[in-house]
Amino acid sequence: MHTETQISINPEFLDNEAEILRCISLQMGVESNRIKHFSLRKRSVDARKRNQVVYQLRYEVWVDEMPENQSIFELPQQNVSLKKEIYIVGLGPAGLFAALKCIELGYKPIVLERGKAVRERRRDLAALNKEGIVNPESNYCFGEGGAGTFSDGKLYTRSTKRGDTASVLNILHYFGATADITIDAHPHIGTNKLPQIIQNMREKIIECGGEVRFDTKLTNVFVQADKISHIELNGNEKIATDTLILATGHSARDIFELLHNNKIAIEAKSFALGVRVEHPQGLIDSLQYHCDVRHPNLPAASYSLVKQILNKGVYSFCMCPGGIICPSATEEDGLVVNGWSPSKRDSPFANSGMVVEVAVEDFITKNPSPLDGILFQRKIEERAFIGGGGKQVAPALRLSDFVSGKVSTTLPDCSYLPGLQATDLRNVLPTFVHKRLQEGFRQFGQMMKGYVSNEAVVVGVESRTSSPVRIPRDIETFMHPTVKGLFPCGEGAGYAGGIMSAAIDGQKCAAAAVRFLVS
Repeated sequence: MHTETQISINPEFLDNEAEILRCISLQMGVESNRIKHFSLRKRSVDARKRNQVVYQLRYEVWVDEMPENQSIFELPQQNVSLKKEIYIVGLGPAGLFAALKCIELGYKPIVLERGKAVRERRRDLAALNKEGIVNPESNYCFGEGGAGTFSDGKLYTRSTKRGDTASVLNILHYFGATADITIDAHPHIGTNKLPQIIQNMREKIIECGGEVRFDTKLTNVFVQADKISHIELNGNEKIATDTLILATGHSARDIFELLHNNKIAIEAKSFALGVRVEHPQGLIDSLQYHCDVRHPNLPAASYSLVKQILNKGVYSFCMCPGGIICPSATEEDGLVVNGWSPSKRDSPFANSGMVVEVAVEDFITKNPSPLDGILFQRKIEERAFIGGGGKQVAPALRLSDFVSGKVSTTLPDCSYLPGLQATDLRNVLPTFVHKRLQEGFRQFGQMMKGYVSNEAVVVGVESRTSSPVRIPRDIETFMHPTVKGLFPCGEGAGYAGGIMSAAIDGQKCAAAAVRFLVS
């Protein structure tokens, strides 16, 4: 018999095979000597019961028989160096997975990335963290691997209906991620490990005959008879192409402006905006696990919070247990913060975005433009830059002071390397965002007693949660409705919200581009 079963087990027995076998035997009502093999398929922490934190483990079990030889995942690949070319703009998860799918389908991907390879990119991030110097082409958002490379590598998604999440996880495992990502309920790679995985993927693309060009910026798109005809790179190189996958990420504002100026339809869309809030990790552990000291087999505790405040959602976003707050601006006179965690999640801090829904009607101007959301974001990021005193010093308040409407006289220790400046965040955030965050924090403090703490710090601003622009596309063909051969893709086009959903969208856009070419 071959079946599945789920057991609950205390953290101290997580690595005890004899105890796990005993629990499976009891759960199934089968003598343990009849269980010939069991394999872990899903793992999650259940902290819903006070003072009783357990692991929920789902196992594949073979009774009275041994499993047949398990198939090992193999990446479909071939040499495509002489095949038809498909141009892909952006080497984030959407662009990477689009390129791999092109190779699988027998086409040559040529990936154009405005930023640098991961190793060179590190130097620009060091300058950003230590000196507050923003390189507009190489930062936490732009460069090999996109925004996810140096900001966490969380792989959790609710987008299972959009595509094959198992395929994406298997590919990441193939390129070096641990097998844990295929079983954990909230899989995570870690910023310290993801760059090598991204580099391995790029090397495979080149090995199979594809091309990757760094420091190569899309500067124009040419359309003839409602079809893509040429693209311009770095302002001086013109290339003929009939197929373009546009996977530039949510912060490529110049690309949105380029499309709009060329009368290629784009549209404003809603997004979310707020702050990063950081607590001591030990405090979050005690609140979530209801214990003084976290068991060594338990991960750094996380949380997910959401409330409706005055008809708008207020919610946690990109929660980073054992994490670090980082500067994520792409413009020299703006300030943006984000968060990430190393693979061990062993920082003494826990941070999370805490954001408010921003609808189109909240930022649209008297003369509406699809770029109005970008202008709205930019104004707030410029206020944050000035409010923190420039050089990526971030405006901040103690969480308790933010809620009570006070300006902090001192600030607690924080993981944000460029430094903090106590600032009245009412001068930075829009009033409708600030008020809802205040009330949201109050209500979250009622849900998690001790959450609104004097030890916690609010850091502004978290403004790049998703793209403020959507590039329209046909639901069936994935192609722009008025420009044949143009395939808007991933987060920047408004069709994804993280590594997993962007990767899935990249695969789908590549398959759609191939269908277009053979039609």
